[in-house]
Formats: sequence, structure tokens, C-alpha cells
Amino acid sequence: MTRPLSDLLRPSSFDEVFGHEKSIFWLKKVIEAKKPISILFFGPAGSGKTTLAKLYAKAFNTNFIKMSAVFGSTSEIKKIVNDAKASPLFNIPTILFVDEIHRFNKAQQDSFLPFVEDGTITLIGATTENPSFSLNNALISRFRVIELNALEIKDLSEILLSYEKKYGPLNLTTKAKKYILEESLGDARHLINMIENLESLKENKENDLDDILKFLQKKPSNYDKSSDIHYNLISALHKSIRGSDSDAALYWLARMFKGKEDPLYITRRLIRISIEDISLADPNALKIAMLSDETYRRLGSPEGELAIAQAVIYLALAPKSNKVYEAFEKANTLAEKTSHLSAPKHILNAPTKLMKDLGYSKGYKYDHDEKDCFSGQSYFPEDISREQFYFPKDIGFEKEMKKRYVYFDKLRKLKSKS
Repeated sequence: MTRPLSDLLRPSSFDEVFGHEKSIFWLKKVIEAKKPISILFFGPAGSGKTTLAKLYAKAFNTNFIKMSAVFGSTSEIKKIVNDAKASPLFNIPTILFVDEIHRFNKAQQDSFLPFVEDGTITLIGATTENPSFSLNNALISRFRVIELNALEIKDLSEILLSYEKKYGPLNLTTKAKKYILEESLGDARHLINMIENLESLKENKENDLDDILKFLQKKPSNYDKSSDIHYNLISALHKSIRGSDSDAALYWLARMFKGKEDPLYITRRLIRISIEDISLADPNALKIAMLSDETYRRLGSPEGELAIAQAVIYLALAPKSNKVYEAFEKANTLAEKTSHLSAPKHILNAPTKLMKDLGYSKGYKYDHDEKDCFSGQSYFPEDISREQFYFPKDIGFEKEMKKRYVYFDKLRKLKSKS
């Protein structure tokens, strides 16, 4: 069987690994201590999780077993553990490497716990999913989690150079090489697959970008609506808008569109942002966000996406205030603590004689009949002193709201003295 190029180029030592310097430094320290510990490698596809796991296990005199959670089962886990206990090699540690460990369900994940706890196995896991959402807390607590990032261009360049030293030059122009490095999107495996596809061109003249495009397939966007990437990108968009960075916000919006995100999911978040982060500092923000949603529903893609981009820019450059959000939170807190208190009787309607006799609506002043259309009465429960929840900012339209608040507050104090 012909070994794939990705396996042929797999590093045989840490010194041949490009990138992840801090993680490798820490792994070497553990190896120096000569006591393997359970590790979870978390990172995107092609970042080197399997390579680092194999090198880590190889450094110890262990019985190394590899399994994939895609095909694995609880019975297989039990067999591995029983073999480890029964084997004459039991005095030699067993390292079990589980690829795509996030694919195991809760019961399967729990089955590891007692055997990791008593030292029967040292567990190494690899996952592309955020372990906080995909793994049980009990299992995570047994791991040292190492997060790996997508490889940088300089690291991918070293992989390409390593290939050419071993198997000869690819005969690519600088522009063509730059393209395959950028098109890899930090994924070493995808880069090596592209190199493998281009090997047939090695005998030709120097190949330019146009020559290689017919042999290559674009890497799918690293986007999964069911994964944490979906939530990470909408969070990045939200925080970029909150931080008034319209350019970064447009970048994250484009990333989401490239990943085929539902545009209406994005417009729902824009509506929320307009209320939570802008609010009365610019009341038009909510209108713009709502219109982007309505426009997309009418036009669809790609025309409707421009309306969403317009809303993103408007919201990013709008004045920001979360004072309504804060005010409502404070009101909610007080309401929860005082939910047993009734409204003051003077503001309650009295549709029956009994209610009138009990004092309902007695003393109520109709504000439209009062000077300045303001009575200054208390509308809080009688056992609660007046609270201020809303503290408007001196920014945008909220300046005007602050003037109005101060105006009525002064009138209220004057009325209370009279």
C-alpha cells in the first residue's frame, strides 16, 4: 500500500515540527519528568494534533494504542483496558490516543474516568471542537488541555521547503507558491494534499498560478453552524461593532457569509446590538437593524447582504450606550426582591364600589390637568423609596434623554416640597 504524502512528511521528532513552540516546550518538560500525564490537544484541522500526540507517546517506553472515536465503542474501550491489565506489559504504561474524542457520547466519555484515575491508561485526546461544549467536565478535569492554533504562513513555508528538500522542487512561481500557502488557511494537511496534486507538474516548466488552478480544489470554509466556530464569529462581530470598529465588523460579517451562515441569524443579532449596545444614544440604530432584516427577507442573497453590511457599518459607527440595558437589569433585580408588594392604591383603578371604599384611585392626579402636565406623584409601591435605574450618558441622542430626565426630576422635587 502506498503511504500518503501526509504520512511520509510527518515529523519524526519535535525538532521537525513547525510552529507551536510554547506547547512543544511544555511537552518536553513533561517528558523530562519521565511521567506521562493525560493530555487533550484542541485545535483546527491540520494544526498538528495527531503528530504531537504520537511524538509525545513515542518519548515514553509505553504500550501505544490508537483509536478513532468515529468507529470506537465502549466495548472496545473496555477491551483495551482489560488487555492493559492482563498483559505482562502492565508494568509498562499504556497510552491510549483517541482521535476526534468529541464524537464519543457522555457514557463513552465517562467510561474512561476510572481507568485514567487509577493509572491503568494515560489518555491522549484530539479534538477540533471546543472541549467546554463537547466533553464532560469530569473528563476535562483529568486532562491538561493544550490549545493549538492554525499554522502561520511561515510554518507552512517550512513544510513546503521540507518537502522540496526531500523530493525535489515543485517548479512553482513565487506567486503560485504564495497562493497555495494562503489557500491552505493554516491547515498543514490541506497544504500537503495540494502539493501531492501538483507533483505531476514537477517535470514541466515553472508553473504559474493559472497552470496550477486546474489541479487544485478550494479548501472548504472552516465553518460549522453546529460548532463553537459559529458562536465565536458572531461574538467577534458583536464585539467589533460594540468597539466601534466598522472594518473589523465587516471582516467578521464576510467570514460568516463565506461560511454560509443564515443571514437572518445575523440580522437578529444586529437588532439585539442596536438595543443592548446603542439604544437611546441613537434611536435610529434599531430602525436600521430592523430594516436590514426586512430588506434581506425581500431581496434574499446576494443583494440583501449589502443591506446587512450597511447596517453593520451604521451600528459600528453609532454612539454607544448600555444604560437602558443596565437600567432594566436593576429594575429586574428590585422587582424580583419586592414582587410581593402591590402598587400604591392611588394609581389603581376602582371599577367597583368596594374598591372605591377601600381607597382605590383615591387622590390620583390626572397629569394632563396639572401644571406642566406633571403631577409628581409616586408610582412605586408604598414600602419602596424612589429608585433611579436609568443614568443616561452625555452622548448622542441620550444627551437629550438626560436633559428630559433632569427636567422631570427637578419638577418632582419641587412638587414634593409644595
